[in-house]
Amino acid sequence: MCSPLSAQTVKNGKFAAPSSRYQVVAVYSHDPSFFTQGLAYDEGMLYEGTGRYGQSILCRRSIDGKINGIRRLPPYFFGEGITVFQDRIIQLTWKSRRGFVWDKKNLQLQRSFAYPTEGWGITHDGHSLIMSDGSAMLTYLHPESFDLEKKIHVTEQGREIVRLNELEYVKGEIWANIWKEKKIARIHPASGRVIGWIDLTELVDSSAPPGEDSVLNGIAYDPEGERVFVTGKYWDRMFEIRVSSP
Repeated sequence: MCSPLSAQTVKNGKFAAPSSRYQVVAVYSHDPSFFTQGLAYDEGMLYEGTGRYGQSILCRRSIDGKINGIRRLPPYFFGEGITVFQDRIIQLTWKSRRGFVWDKKNLQLQRSFAYPTEGWGITHDGHSLIMSDGSAMLTYLHPESFDLEKKIHVTEQGREIVRLNELEYVKGEIWANIWKEKKIARIHPASGRVIGWIDLTELVDSSAPPGEDSVLNGIAYDPEGERVFVTGKYWDRMFEIRVSSP
């Protein structure tokens, strides 16, 4: 199944950086009860973190949707983004300013850690954790101590890009969902400059269920297969897409 979109540079201010083409190459089932906050791929499995008080979970599942491990957060935590770093899964929470470290093999809780902002999305570049908090800032943290390493300000032609949400590190770039937007930002990890967009408007409009919360959110990358997976909150499908240069 293919749905090509042509490359474009929109001059009305919506997109200043170029927008990449994409194709939908496969469609998989996705649990429509999941308020998806984070999505990650590792060694043939998908890991997903969901939100809502009393409903937040971390789960491990196959690409076709079969659950083979699940952990529920206490009801006073609102789960947010996740990333798989080495043998651990790092999971954020929204307003509690607390994250969790889970053992990747058995999903047992190893420890928790604190941070001074809201937690939204998280990824890593192999050396540092990279975290969003809903603003235009991305924060780099040490993966063991969780100490602050640096912050970068995300902009496009001098304009702040706010509401940075779920993150994924893809081929030397930080890809970011923007809350309530139908596009993914491609961010230079050193400068914070938006170097491009992936406009998924057509996919979102044809896939998102009714409701203001059913937004695009969730990016996972398989580096060996060079596969990108995207989904959204309460979506019943997950898409494998192929993204090409503008």
